[in-house]
Amino acid sequence: MKKKVLVTGGAGFIGSFIVDELVNRGDEVTILDNLDPQVHNGEIPPYLNKRAKFVKGDVLDRNLLSSLVANADVVFHEAAAVGIGQSMYQIHHYMDVNSQGTAQLLDILVNDKHSVKKLIVAASMSSYGEGLYECSKCGKIKPSLRPEEQMKKGKWEQICPNCSSQLKPLPTTEDTPTDPNSIYALSKKNQEDMALMIGKTYGIPTIALRYFNVYGPRQSLSNPYTGVAAIFMSRLKNNNRPVIYEDGLQTRDFVSVHDIAVANIIVMDSKKADYEVFNVGSGVPRSIKSIAEDLAKLMGKKLQPDVTKKFRKGDIRHCFADISKIKKLGFNPSVSFEEGMKELIEWSSSMKAEDKFDQAAKELKNKGLI
Repeated sequence: MKKKVLVTGGAGFIGSFIVDELVNRGDEVTILDNLDPQVHNGEIPPYLNKRAKFVKGDVLDRNLLSSLVANADVVFHEAAAVGIGQSMYQIHHYMDVNSQGTAQLLDILVNDKHSVKKLIVAASMSSYGEGLYECSKCGKIKPSLRPEEQMKKGKWEQICPNCSSQLKPLPTTEDTPTDPNSIYALSKKNQEDMALMIGKTYGIPTIALRYFNVYGPRQSLSNPYTGVAAIFMSRLKNNNRPVIYEDGLQTRDFVSVHDIAVANIIVMDSKKADYEVFNVGSGVPRSIKSIAEDLAKLMGKKLQPDVTKKFRKGDIRHCFADISKIKKLGFNPSVSFEEGMKELIEWSSSMKAEDKFDQAAKELKNKGLI
């Protein structure tokens, strides 16, 4: 059955792919996006689906947002300020856009007239902080951030707080305690917690999808606070070595934006998903160093990553997804890492991306974050 769908942040990297999936199904889609200059330079991106209605505006504009919600059956809330490092010195901005923007949406759902039957919120793996680990002597452990003194000694792996043994990383399950270690992560946890609380209280089926490290075409290559794959690619395109912190063996879970979009459609259509939290990742841990090396090979660049052995405050060591819960709904990542990276490289070849990594690193250093 055809649905009326509102996608906040629908002109963005992930939101635009969700829009495409919805339009292809025959749904009537409205996009609300403020075209953030850091991402879009204030312009409507050429990839934006012409069969969706575009409205330029902000989620903090109550009257506008309320008028759009009033005509929606489903809301995908993708609008957010993105970037962990930047969030640590633009605190008001991140909490305003992410926490207050979500609060505005929820306030409308509670107090204004509408017929919304489902809300899907873009949550984040960053809410976990460190992932889940196992100690050979003490069992499963959810550690805190590594002490700065340990990092200064170049001892990168997590240590058991009980017996001081080195911990082994495990797939992180949805019931792993959250422990945000950045303003961005805290704001995303706020979004998730508020949405699920209000959804349950007022009987509005709500789902939070904890995205892991998403990559793919339409990712901003000129934004220094975007994903690590895009940052490395931007460096390599300009014949600069990718810069890596610690020893490069820290792991993350990289998932194609195509798989993220499909996951959103699956939970929209499933009643079993209502009021639940789901990890959305590949389920495969990959080291940061291997990402840089693989990209260099795929791009034909004979450039080895610059492994600095420096560290950034608040960085985690390992976090990758246990996706068994969402698999029960029929989700199965279909884009291999190599296929996904080739697609990203092909797309980026037509883009003019200014390398702003060094500028971003300098900004973070000035704030005492590296």
